[in-house]
Amino acid sequence: MYDYDLLVVGSANADLVIGVERRPGAGETVLGSDLAVHPGGKGANQAVAAARLGARTALLARVGDDAHGRLLLDSQREAGVDTVGVLVGGAPTGVALITVDPSGDNSIVVSPGANGRLAPEDVRAAVSLLHASRVISAQLEIPLETVVEVVRNLPDGTRFVLNPSPPRPLPEEVLAVCDPLVVNEHEARVITGGDLEGSPEDWARALLALGPRSVVVTLGAEGALVASAEGTARVPSVAVQAVDTTGAGDAFTAALAWRLGLSETPAEAAAYAARVGAAAVTKPGAQVSFPTAEEVASL
Repeated sequence: MYDYDLLVVGSANADLVIGVERRPGAGETVLGSDLAVHPGGKGANQAVAAARLGARTALLARVGDDAHGRLLLDSQREAGVDTVGVLVGGAPTGVALITVDPSGDNSIVVSPGANGRLAPEDVRAAVSLLHASRVISAQLEIPLETVVEVVRNLPDGTRFVLNPSPPRPLPEEVLAVCDPLVVNEHEARVITGGDLEGSPEDWARALLALGPRSVVVTLGAEGALVASAEGTARVPSVAVQAVDTTGAGDAFTAALAWRLGLSETPAEAAAYAARVGAAAVTKPGAQVSFPTAEEVASL
């Protein structure tokens, strides 16, 4: 019996968000809205998204001993995330500088801060959390060597989900346990070394050739593609009026990981995750926009 449906190993940032009429070009200054500060970071986002859906969720992360760190801890606990694995200190809390245009598209610059101090020894010290979790999800806003340490301590029977964002080439030992590897087109291009041609089905086959057990390619308004050795399947998107896309991919991945842990097929899990991601873009912000299970059901 697992204590947690999902353990998220990843980043926790304070999102500093400014709305702009258009994002600036090189050397250009534009005026924006008042600054809004939200709890964010890919790891913290995934944990809150899963917990709000009803998953028993824990987070392994590091924040600073500062106001931003307290904001993040409060947000996790309010959502129902177990924060026993959140370490405090070592550096200031990570910060993401985000501009959002009227269409809801965003540009993000991340200062890792304490996220960069989440070290392999922290994973080894938290190995009991890994063994207590049905699914473990990770991203790349923490050091790659820390993700490698998660893989090396992955318990038998525990599923590993990776969204390699921001993308970089991955070691074979990490790719070999991804089930699935969750990527958008840009991430797929980096992971495959830029050799990405043809249709999304072709991209998925190129990714599977690198060793992951399964792949999910997110396609924005065109939905998603799930792929494994058994074949591929398209999952349609849900039509909504986008307000802010910040965190939508994190909500998608969290929902996907949780539902896979409930023994849904990849296509079933991705279809549910697409609805979660669609609901998330209808509200501003990241964690504050994540839906409950009841909101997803009513979409």
